[in-house]
Amino acid sequence: MALDLSAVARAVGGACVAARLPERTPVDGVAALDEYVVIGNPAYATLVTGDPERLLDALAQPASGDALLGAVFVSPDDDAALRARLAARGMTAILGTALAGPALHTALRALIADDRAAADRLVTAGMNVLTQVARRGGVTAVIAELARRIDGWAVLLDAHGQVIASAGAGRLHVSDAAAFALGRPVRVRHDGLQLHRVGSEQDLAGSLVIATRSSRTSHARDLSSLAAALFDLLLRSHDPSLTEHLGRGALIDILVDGGPRAEALLHRWGVHERTLTAFELGTRTRTIDLERLLRRWFDELGAEHVFAADHGHIRGFVRDDLAGELIERVASFSPVAGLRVHIGVGDPAPAQSLARTAAQAHQALDAALDDGRPAARYGELPSVRLVLSALDAATGSRLTALLEPLAETRGQHDDLARTLHVFLAENGAHRASAARLGIHRQTLVARIRRAEALTGLDLARADDRSAAWLALRAIGL
Repeated sequence: MALDLSAVARAVGGACVAARLPERTPVDGVAALDEYVVIGNPAYATLVTGDPERLLDALAQPASGDALLGAVFVSPDDDAALRARLAARGMTAILGTALAGPALHTALRALIADDRAAADRLVTAGMNVLTQVARRGGVTAVIAELARRIDGWAVLLDAHGQVIASAGAGRLHVSDAAAFALGRPVRVRHDGLQLHRVGSEQDLAGSLVIATRSSRTSHARDLSSLAAALFDLLLRSHDPSLTEHLGRGALIDILVDGGPRAEALLHRWGVHERTLTAFELGTRTRTIDLERLLRRWFDELGAEHVFAADHGHIRGFVRDDLAGELIERVASFSPVAGLRVHIGVGDPAPAQSLARTAAQAHQALDAALDDGRPAARYGELPSVRLVLSALDAATGSRLTALLEPLAETRGQHDDLARTLHVFLAENGAHRASAARLGIHRQTLVARIRRAEALTGLDLARADDRSAAWLALRAIGL
């Protein structure tokens, strides 16, 4: 907790008489009246001790009086006349303290020193966690943990202003972060916006931009500065597993495409089953190394590692008889801090035609995440199974055509479709939907109205909501 004026008043047994500075103003220094020159940081209060009459004389002088208005007078004296004269000048004070003279000044210095030591311990603990997270999940995990610890959002950009990773930031935040890092005008300013360079000016690797909602801006600044040094190390360290990740992703794509080539690849992979079951593993946090966890489970089950990472999820295929055991492991997984892993499982499918079971696993995972369940089988989703599985190609095309107006020029669905999906999944709850998307409620409302205008749907009608949900499921959202 930050040391503010109200906390100081409680510690020294006085009463805070707020004027120019409110009671919640954080404190960062203390000075004797004779030594006070100017406040160091306008966002913080500097405490001043000394004789009340000398303070009032100083306040009457234009030069010293204006400077003193940014400080807070702390004194054991407290009477109506003193309060009235301080109020006339708009100076905040802590009056009637239990301590006086050198004892008061020493106690205030000790309070500030203890607060700074606590802040340093907090930064050290946070950095230890960021280092551990970096080992498990790399840059994306660190940026997510940093955003959580500073109670705000964080965006990591390369030297050209392109996004490397972000957490807690909406599209507007990312745009502002890039503009701020490149020295361009920022249209929307955010409280606590900070810039930390990753690397030196002569060898710049990127920029870290953060914004915090916390009053402890110094804590956010110190932790983010250390995180920037960690990002410098991570971005310059060659990851030999990257090639393997890309290769596995390409192999999974071949399996999804199907045909004799897919079956031949499975045989070379050591998989000879005629049918397989698709699964997709996901989590709402980026601090769990899903790939490492799944490798251990597959080793224990004696299964081939037919899986690959894809946009934060793990998708793959497993023998039909092992799907249930994989679900049990996910259901029993209970790490520290209540973090959860979720899995979606499709229906068994021929080895030459795995695209359908892969799409089913994706839809089942969405259902598990939406409902907060650890696992979901596609076959146990009656509304999806009975409706989507029964659609022929022509009917399916007409259904997905509802969302074509939301598609970008390159044919991929943009934020409007994702916003619509989250809004429907949260049963139309504006606050929950906005929090899940990391956007303001007014932005959410504007997007929903835009989606209704483009599609002609009226989300106040149950039939239109059902049609929109089925269309979203049909396109894989």
